[in-house]
Amino acid sequence: MEEPRIIIALDYPNGEQALNLTRQLDPARCRLKVGKELFTRAGPGLVERLADQGFSIFLDLKFHDIPHTVARACLAAADLGVWMLNVHALGGLSMMQAAQEALAKTSSRPFLIAVTVLTSMDQTALAQIGLSGTAEENVLRLARLTQEAGLDGVVCSGQEASALRQALGTPFLLVTPGIRSAGTASGDQQRVLTPREALSKGANYLVIGRPITGAPDPMAALEGIEAEILDF
Repeated sequence: MEEPRIIIALDYPNGEQALNLTRQLDPARCRLKVGKELFTRAGPGLVERLADQGFSIFLDLKFHDIPHTVARACLAAADLGVWMLNVHALGGLSMMQAAQEALAKTSSRPFLIAVTVLTSMDQTALAQIGLSGTAEENVLRLARLTQEAGLDGVVCSGQEASALRQALGTPFLLVTPGIRSAGTASGDQQRVLTPREALSKGANYLVIGRPITGAPDPMAALEGIEAEILDF
């Protein structure tokens, strides 16, 4: 593989546990995702520390606020040296455009992507918040809006990746969570695929947590997934 396509989700309650894992990993073989819980507990200092260790960081905070606030938050994230960050597409076109325009002025612009529909949401959950149509229809509509705003791609379930790749073209990034190797539990994710399935449907990057972070030997687990997707 020319570049790491696996993003390991650091879903830990504190920085020390996250660092214990990263000491066992090779930054040339994977990227890392820092989400809300870890960032809230450990702060931006942990992100900077991981970046200094050579890891590419996906800061997964799903910014969703008025355009000016989101633009300023994205600039603050870029200052941490992250490789990728995200906003929530439900914030609308103006919010996403403001974020994109702010990052365009930075000297080392990170990738900016948007969340469409959370992979934990099924048809019942969508109806409860008033979104009509299927999950796939909502994902495609929000992804088109994201592309119109000039962002680099979206977070999406692998089950929607084929339709998005066909509709939005090759340069548009698809970052896919909810990845589980064959035979492993799906946890709280409702729309899951194996690594090979997700890549075959057009995903660019795979977000993988517990199959690696919960393994007795995380590096061996990572190598096993690499072997699954070696020909992609």
